[in-house]
Amino acid sequence: MKTLFLQAPSFDGFDGGAGSRYQAKREIKSFWYPTWLAQPAAMVPGSRVLDAPADEMSVEDTLDIAIEYELVIIHTSTPSYPTDVQFAEMLKQRQPALLIGLVGAKAAVEPDATLSGSPAIDFICREEFDYTCVEVAAGHPLADVAGLSYKLPDGSIKHNADRPMIENMDELPFVAPVYKRDLKVENYFIGYLKHPYVSIYTGRGCRSRCTFCLWPQTVGGHRYRVRSPENVLAEVKWIKENMPEVKEIMFDDDTFTDFRPRAEEIARGMGALGMTWSCNAKANVPYSTLKIMKDNGLRLLLVGYESGDDQILLNIKKGLRTDIARRFTSDCHQLGIAIHGTFILGLPGESQDTIEKTIRYAQEINPHTIQVSLAAPYPGTALYQQAQDNGWLQDRKVISLVNEQGVQLSALSYPHLSREEIYHSVELFYKRFYFRPTKIWEIVREMLGSWDMMKRRLREGVEFFRFLRSHEA
Repeated sequence: MKTLFLQAPSFDGFDGGAGSRYQAKREIKSFWYPTWLAQPAAMVPGSRVLDAPADEMSVEDTLDIAIEYELVIIHTSTPSYPTDVQFAEMLKQRQPALLIGLVGAKAAVEPDATLSGSPAIDFICREEFDYTCVEVAAGHPLADVAGLSYKLPDGSIKHNADRPMIENMDELPFVAPVYKRDLKVENYFIGYLKHPYVSIYTGRGCRSRCTFCLWPQTVGGHRYRVRSPENVLAEVKWIKENMPEVKEIMFDDDTFTDFRPRAEEIARGMGALGMTWSCNAKANVPYSTLKIMKDNGLRLLLVGYESGDDQILLNIKKGLRTDIARRFTSDCHQLGIAIHGTFILGLPGESQDTIEKTIRYAQEINPHTIQVSLAAPYPGTALYQQAQDNGWLQDRKVISLVNEQGVQLSALSYPHLSREEIYHSVELFYKRFYFRPTKIWEIVREMLGSWDMMKRRLREGVEFFRFLRSHEA
């Protein structure tokens, strides 16, 4: 079938895309690549990926394109599901014969609720959905497609057998050619990455057991299944030769540094290619590995610190202590590796004292940039079950993770700490981290080094202050 892989129109600036790690409107305009859609698109001949939010496409313009297809597969999430369904219903009204399916973590963990939420949804793909999408697009009978849940003519729901995890990751085609063919590279920006950038996965799954983390508990699993270094470097070489405007490669695996010999081998290959790159890392990488990566083009690490309180880190099964993270961060500073640090407020055990402790911890270790998000109990995670069991959702049947504008909300509350207090601690955290003389000077110095960086930081500054004002309101 003629197939469209779609990130549907949503809130203005809402990065609910298939590659985003927390699905909300960002503090500054940011868009991750829809890699989870691009992968099956690379396997379905004649298909197209359309990322409406990144392209700033209206609902009407997106509908005009989508009705030209026979099969539309939409990536959905808990925050974006209502608007995704609304778009699917509008699409079905215009083209009743169209087959519409949903993919993503929400579909994987709540297949019945996701399917029954609208008559416009014909099927959902569970687990890793690459080959499930391929078989549906190829016209296989729905009853024969593993990993599929679909509606029968009488409206009842049929769940097929689970699809096994993909073991040979090298068998998957590159996603970069799909990016070049279907997407506008200049539309994808992340505040801490060079622009334009490209992000790819070198593997799937994460061995860590963090209770809040969505992807390993829903789609990717806890086994880290990887592509060979040769395969990864071949795709980077293709990007270098065919997308010369790209200034940085981001390896978006949950924890790229888990297999250190492999990470070092890929790093050496990146050095030989002369490419600047960044990746996600756990804050426990030894100095020797960091130095090899830095000497071979590594510019930045995206690091999830989460909290400055060791008991909270234990509560969420982070597998890390603050003393180890301090040593790691000191090593990065010494080597000149930039860090974008992420923190989460409202995790189990949070209090006004631990919030204060985390803010001071962030000031002390001083990543170059930070992201402060709110604990989000996504269905399918251990945190969600814990919140249900302990009444932290205040008996809410519908979890509100974002508001009408797509801004993240605090879904959890505790007897000693309200969701309003947790919510407003975000702007306090940002102000106390960024509005320090040393940090202001650090950013000014960065701006003075490049006219492009000057323009970029000024734009981001306007967006950031606008975010703070709306958040306070």
